[in-house]
Amino acid sequence: MIRLNRGIAALLAAILLAAPAAANDSVASMGAGGLVLERTDGIEMRSEDLYVSAAEIRVAYRFFNRTDRDISTIVAFPMPDLQGGIESDVAIEDPLRMPFTTTVNGRRVATNVEQKAMLNGVDHSDLMRGLGVPLTPRGEATMRALAALPQPQIDMLIEMGLVEDRSWMDRGVRILELTPLWTLKTTHYWTQVFPTGRELDVRHRYAPAVGGSAGSIFGDPDMGDGEYAREDIERYCVDDAFQAGARRMRARGLYLSETWVDYILTTGANWAEPIGEFRLVVDKGSSRNLVSFCGEGVRKISPTRFEIRRRNYTPTSDLSVLILTGTRIED
Repeated sequence: MIRLNRGIAALLAAILLAAPAAANDSVASMGAGGLVLERTDGIEMRSEDLYVSAAEIRVAYRFFNRTDRDISTIVAFPMPDLQGGIESDVAIEDPLRMPFTTTVNGRRVATNVEQKAMLNGVDHSDLMRGLGVPLTPRGEATMRALAALPQPQIDMLIEMGLVEDRSWMDRGVRILELTPLWTLKTTHYWTQVFPTGRELDVRHRYAPAVGGSAGSIFGDPDMGDGEYAREDIERYCVDDAFQAGARRMRARGLYLSETWVDYILTTGANWAEPIGEFRLVVDKGSSRNLVSFCGEGVRKISPTRFEIRRRNYTPTSDLSVLILTGTRIED
C-alpha cells in the first residue's frame, strides 16, 4: 500500500470525516485580541470523568470555589486548530459543524463562539472578513470566495503567506487553484458564576467527527519501518502486541483502516490545583478492533473499553487515540 499523507487520504476516502476533538475547560479573559486562557488560584477541578470514542465524547467536571466570595469568570472550551495547507489531515470545513451540549448542574447552557484566522501568531480575521472570505481554511465556500477576488487582492494574500498559488495548466488553459495556509482557531465560551464554598457540576457531550486513513501501515511488512510508521508509533504509543494484532488481521485477509480521535487535556492544568480525581475511558467501538494510546496504568474494563485513573493529576500532554479496523472486502 502506498502511504498517503493524511490530508490526501482523508480527501480520497469518502468514509472519512475530520479529526478535531474538544478540550478541557479553562478559565479565560476577554483581552484586546480576544479570549485569553488564564490560570486561576481560586477554583479547583476536583474531578474529571472523560469518555472518548469515535462515536461520542462525554466529559464531566466537578469544580469547587475555595475562596470566601463568588467568582464570575469566562470559561472557555477551545477546539483543536483547523489548519490550512495540503498536508492537513482535517477534512471538516468548520468545527462549528460539530454540535455539542454544555450543562451546569444539570441545566443547559448556551455558549458563545470566537473564531480567528491566524498565521504565525498574527490575527487576520478582520482582513478575511473585509474581503468576504470565510475564516475557515477548508471548504468550497472559502475556495469560491478566494477565486472571486480581484487579482491584486489574490497577489496580496500570496505575498502575505496566507495563500499558496497552486494553479496548473490543462491543454493551454490555466486552472486556478489557491490553497489557504492560515489556521482557524475556534473557542466556545460562556460566563459562569462559581458560588463560594460550593461545588459546580459542568458537563460537555458531543458526537465528534473522526479522521483517519483509507489504509494502514500497521502489519504491513513493507511499510512498518518507514517515517510515517515511526511517527505514528510514537504519537499513539503503539506496542508489539498491537503490531502483532495488525499482522494477524492482515493474515485473515482483512483490509485495515485507521480512525483517529484527539482530545486536548493540557488546559486542565489551568486550575488552582492538580485534578483531584481523573478518570479516562477509551472505547474502541468493537471487540474486533485494535486500539492504542499513550498512558500509564491502562486497565481493560470491558471487551471494548480501557480505563486510566489518576489522583492529583496534572496533564502534560494531550490525548491521541488510534483505532484500527479490519474489513473483509469481497471480490
